[in-house]
Amino acid sequence: MWFVTLIVLIFILGLLVMIHEFGHFIFAKKCGVHIYEFSIGMGPILFKKISKKDGIQYSVRALPIGGYVQMAGEVSEDDKNIPKEKFMCNKTGFQRFLILVAGVTFNFVLAFVLLFLSALIWGSSSLEPVVGKVTEGYPIEKAGIEKGDRIIAVNDKKVNTWDKAQILLNIKSKNDYYTFKIEKTNGDIKDYKIKPVTEKDEKGNTRKVFGVQIDTTKKYGFVQALKYAVLKFGAVIDSMAIVIVNLFTGGLGLSSLSGPVGIYGVVGESLTVGIQQVIYLIAFLSINLGFINILPFPAFDGGRILFLIIEKIKGSPVNSKVENAFHTVGFILLLLLMIYITLQDILKLF
Repeated sequence: MWFVTLIVLIFILGLLVMIHEFGHFIFAKKCGVHIYEFSIGMGPILFKKISKKDGIQYSVRALPIGGYVQMAGEVSEDDKNIPKEKFMCNKTGFQRFLILVAGVTFNFVLAFVLLFLSALIWGSSSLEPVVGKVTEGYPIEKAGIEKGDRIIAVNDKKVNTWDKAQILLNIKSKNDYYTFKIEKTNGDIKDYKIKPVTEKDEKGNTRKVFGVQIDTTKKYGFVQALKYAVLKFGAVIDSMAIVIVNLFTGGLGLSSLSGPVGIYGVVGESLTVGIQQVIYLIAFLSINLGFINILPFPAFDGGRILFLIIEKIKGSPVNSKVENAFHTVGFILLLLLMIYITLQDILKLF
């Protein structure tokens, strides 16, 4: 089973990277930028083919943790043999923006299509934060919250989907108490102060348990599938934004993040559930990849877009040495973070 899980993990990571880089690739070609290489994976080359038509090298590399489209003049003119008009840095600001944002856009489109198809084929559950079931003897039931009640807010933060509610319930709270604003089935609004119980799973990991479950009743149809895809896409983006903010404010620790090893475990669990869960996981990871890449951080697409905005504001290009140093430092920090998260994931296995 571990081998199947590994193959599926490599397939998923490869697919997400290929879709992302293909976005950059196709828009770079449309804008007339010279491309040296289109690579899936990082590190040593396992396979390569050089196109006789345009000289582009297509590569598959050993480490399925990334990929890239190597374009001429991403920061400054870097090859005397390339015509000036084929350098990316010499394209208009709008063309460069399209090229940079295309990878994220393709990831988002993939995610939306998969969410829609999944809901169309297998149906979808409601995303509304309505209590589907309470577990007897647990804090939610003891507090008096009942099936059919709607969660309006958690810790004074408005809730409109189950996804957001679940994220807010995982953020650190003062004295570990969480304030629920609930709309009862009769329309009354009540506040509840609830402290979850702490339990350990079979791997020894501790988790907070409130004793509440969502309504899993399935709905079907084209319109319902489209509605689900829109709402779920927005809910995941909203949850990602909350996670990023709370990583900086201390509401969540780095232990809440997962790298390839952690994702391997999630892939294994998804395979035991079925193909629908695997498809949802691909959509979820695709949104995550797109969201992270659009952040204005060094080495990300968002970091490069940030320099493009600065260039437009100041009316001239940013010094190429400064921009290269910015992205290099960011890339090193990302590698260190990835190593830390991977080691953390490995320790969790033991």
